[in-house]
Amino acid sequence: MSGHSKWATIRRDKEKTDAARGRTFSKLIKEITIAARTGGGDANGNPRLRTAIAAAKEANMPATNIDRAIKKGTGELPGVTYEEVIYEAYGPGGTALLIEVTTDNRNRAVADIRHIIQKNGGNMGESGSVAWMFQRKGVISLPSNSIDEDSLMLAALDAGAEDVKSEDDFFQVMTPSEKLEPVRAALESGGFKIASAELAQLPQTYIPVSSDQARSVIRLMEALDEHDDVQKVWSNFDIPDELMAAL
Repeated sequence: MSGHSKWATIRRDKEKTDAARGRTFSKLIKEITIAARTGGGDANGNPRLRTAIAAAKEANMPATNIDRAIKKGTGELPGVTYEEVIYEAYGPGGTALLIEVTTDNRNRAVADIRHIIQKNGGNMGESGSVAWMFQRKGVISLPSNSIDEDSLMLAALDAGAEDVKSEDDFFQVMTPSEKLEPVRAALESGGFKIASAELAQLPQTYIPVSSDQARSVIRLMEALDEHDDVQKVWSNFDIPDELMAAL
């Protein structure tokens, strides 16, 4: 199972706990704030903000929280100034990681990220060392129960998607990054229930890992994900199906 699919499943399970839900809200608020700051507070004219608001609603974030985050981004309310940074690293088994960070203190963030990576058997990489291994794509996940794959495929491709894949109990609709929002909107209008929609860094190739390496890289990704400044973590690990039951 590819790193993206395995990690997406783990994230969905983790987000069911109250503590993880709080972290999810914090990350979404940062994304909404930055989206509003860089593209304005009108979601109709700001695709990034529109996507962030949709993700917040899917996570059941109260509308007042969303509105407050937008106003902090536009300057209508006082707020923290965040900076976006992408760190590159190598994990156990030679796996590659892209770590998307939103922080109000870059020095603190890089020290924390380096500590977490080294503690879990990895090493920080230089800028450009692993980014070339990934492509930015839109990924829309839909629960596969009660969905006809052919109907979904037709609707998705007509809206501009590139492909539809089946992963565990979900269908994943893959889109060009700029088509994420229109494809999501088209599927919703067509009556399809969407579990999540996000811009993802998808590996162009995957690295098979052993069971021990798989446990180590997942521990590393979980530790990074639990850091308040880390928005998303992407990796190119691949877990053979026969090892999945042991994890």
